[in-house]
Amino acid sequence: MTWFTGVVVYLLIWWVALFAVLPIGAQPNPEGDDQTGWRGVPQRPQLLRKVVITTLVSAILWLAIFALVESDWMSFRSGWWAMPND
Repeated sequence: MTWFTGVVVYLLIWWVALFAVLPIGAQPNPEGDDQTGWRGVPQRPQLLRKVVITTLVSAILWLAIFALVESDWMSFRSGWWAMPND
């Protein structure tokens, strides 16, 4: 895996993990908006905590993917899944 591919994979994992972490602990405003009555905005979104959790989860998942790609356990160059040489 090149450094560019590693960065792209990390960013993809990070965004997916962020959208998975965002709803955790979010509670709507019980009163709602004065004009519209919409209750969708959380009272305390705690975005910094969610970004830190997302970064840690993404780093762990990226390390696992990096280890899998760099190992010979699942390789498309040699072994069972390799392309046949014609």
